[in-house]
Amino acid sequence: MRPLEDKKIVVASHNDGKLREFAQLMAPFGFEAKAAAELGLPEPDETGTTFEENAYIKAFAAAKATGLPALSDDSGLCVDALDGQPGIYTANWAETPEGGRDFAIAMQRTEIALHEVGASDPARRTGKFVAVICLAWPDGYAEYFRGEAEGTLVWPPRGDKGFGYDPVFQPNGYDKTFGEMDAEQKHGWKPGQAEALSHRARAFQKFARAKLGAA
Repeated sequence: MRPLEDKKIVVASHNDGKLREFAQLMAPFGFEAKAAAELGLPEPDETGTTFEENAYIKAFAAAKATGLPALSDDSGLCVDALDGQPGIYTANWAETPEGGRDFAIAMQRTEIALHEVGASDPARRTGKFVAVICLAWPDGYAEYFRGEAEGTLVWPPRGDKGFGYDPVFQPNGYDKTFGEMDAEQKHGWKPGQAEALSHRARAFQKFARAKLGAA
């Protein structure tokens, strides 16, 4: 693995929710993190067929444009009864006719799809959030860190915290959805703790242990 030689890094995302979570996760390590949107970088087309490919597209584009290492996350919700959908198209399910994104629509679409396959019992409403972090350098070298969180899809949505599909995802072992958890509980990890909770925190935990010397 290649070392990170300084404390400057680009977070290759235009998603405000992801940027907030990365800022919270990176705070203990003293990194100067700049967001792609803050630097005026465009969003590249995500043409990959896996989380890893899409994460690389975003991270490498930002690294090449800035000359700095760049960190990107590609994540999504994979529902077992829907053969892993929406998966890499998780954000697409939130698209509106006006060209924006509305995750209330995305959650409703997911619920309709579950009803169409007869998945009304909790045992058939299982799924997982997946997050893949890619760390890329301007020369194209990249490393990957994958995190997953398994749980059950609930309805109606619960909670107004977090973002995306958080209000309908109840992680295994908890009676709250991600949408009902504050950031500290959702991430469930700080340096020195054994295990993270959210998919993004689990991926970041692997990154921090490999690249930042976290315990």
